[in-house]
Amino acid sequence: MSRILVSEELAEGGLAKLRAAGHEVDVQVGLSPEQLHSAIKGAHALIVRSATQVDEALLAAADDLVVVGRAGVGLDNVDVESATKRGVMVANAPESNIVSAAEHTMAMLLAVARNVPQAHAALVQGRWERSKWEGVELFDKTLGVVGLGRIGKLVAQRAAAFGMRIVAFDPFVSEERARALNIELLPLDDLVAKSDFITVHLPKNKETINLFNTAMFAKAKPSLRIINVARGGIINEADLAKAVTDGVIAGAALDVFDKEPTTESALFGVPGIVVTPHLGASTTEAQDRAGLDIADQIILALAGDFVPYAVNISAADANETLKPYLPLAERLGQLFSSAAGAKVSELEIIATGEIAGYDTRILTLSALKGFFAARHDDTVTYVNAPQIAEAQGVTVKENKVAAGSANSDYVNLVTLRAGSHSIAATLVGPRRQARIVMVDDHMTDVPPADHMLVVRNDDRPGVIGLVGTLLGRHNVNIADMDVGRALTPGTALMVIVPTAEVTDEVLNELRAQPGIIEVTSLRA
Repeated sequence: MSRILVSEELAEGGLAKLRAAGHEVDVQVGLSPEQLHSAIKGAHALIVRSATQVDEALLAAADDLVVVGRAGVGLDNVDVESATKRGVMVANAPESNIVSAAEHTMAMLLAVARNVPQAHAALVQGRWERSKWEGVELFDKTLGVVGLGRIGKLVAQRAAAFGMRIVAFDPFVSEERARALNIELLPLDDLVAKSDFITVHLPKNKETINLFNTAMFAKAKPSLRIINVARGGIINEADLAKAVTDGVIAGAALDVFDKEPTTESALFGVPGIVVTPHLGASTTEAQDRAGLDIADQIILALAGDFVPYAVNISAADANETLKPYLPLAERLGQLFSSAAGAKVSELEIIATGEIAGYDTRILTLSALKGFFAARHDDTVTYVNAPQIAEAQGVTVKENKVAAGSANSDYVNLVTLRAGSHSIAATLVGPRRQARIVMVDDHMTDVPPADHMLVVRNDDRPGVIGLVGTLLGRHNVNIADMDVGRALTPGTALMVIVPTAEVTDEVLNELRAQPGIIEVTSLRA
């Protein structure tokens, strides 16, 4: 049972899911940094929202930490780089609040277009100011979406329903993808010049801080209204206040600020600016979804499985074609660790066939995870497996062989090579059963097992009987066995699946027999 420390409020549904998975859930809200440093000792997982600072000092205080889960999207409060160096996975819940954030963006868009907050405030204060707060329509206006990710795309879809023309800036989105969404991609300067409204959906980093400033506002139409429900600091608040006050642009709506919480800002006194206190994710549905989503990620991480929303794993989520090969690659890595020898300088992972057409980095990580778990005392994860390889001086090579180029006997094949040793496996049949089909360039066909023997011998009569007789004399039962010839004549290879682990005494006796070249025990 793993202990999960929860340092901020989390929806009860998420807590219940963690407990149902058999974990100890330790909720300690409102701890000081010193108290948190003490509480995190012995915790295997930490769940935070936006208030807890997961910095180098906190990570150093954690002695058993496997994963940090951020119940939300942003990771401004988590030192991801330090976590990665320590082999700690960092996961978030990027899908949890995207609908809420998109809907709040639309609310802010409408509010700034029609001066809703200003008109409301005047009326409740006893002033009927119908003409003063005349607004503009969204219909037939150009909306510039800066950042066409999950939320930006939802906003674009909703704005299109209002009859708006959509343009976007996002260097990571292809022209084809944008056309499919009926969106025109533009350079940022052109987008600013052409847009009547701009909505910002970018992460906060060194490239985006103060992206919208006095110089950028000078390129815009005087009728421009800008909305930010992403991250504070992307728009320079002082420059924005001046631009709206001086009539350089018409208005703005902000839900996020450079420093939060805040009750004082140059923006608050400007009539054309609408503000809300970071309400983008503040819906009942988003809070519930964040708790459930991060619980799912934590459960996967603690089980050693692939975590789709881990931000410090250098791999994309596996699609349905690739996903069945992840446990196969990990199992193959475990078995191959025994065969590869104590000193390995280079490990090559080869994906052949249909799977080679996809992003196979997660397949490589799976193989590394299995390989080093078999030879490393500490826990090996998708996060720290590459670091362990580097620390042990193992160069990792990832190769792909397209379908039809080689090994055409198999639709898909996963191969591991190190020095003169190799092993390959595939999945066969409607139930996708795992089969080892090559060992040290000898063709074979056996299911992988926790204990296996690989016997390389002279290719001559009597050796198979010799091996079987010796194992039988020591009461070693054989569950499965296959004999493979070498690609070049002269040697043969037996892959044997015993029903239990074979002792070193028996292995040494087997190695001493005439005609036996090498005996290797594989353990998963």
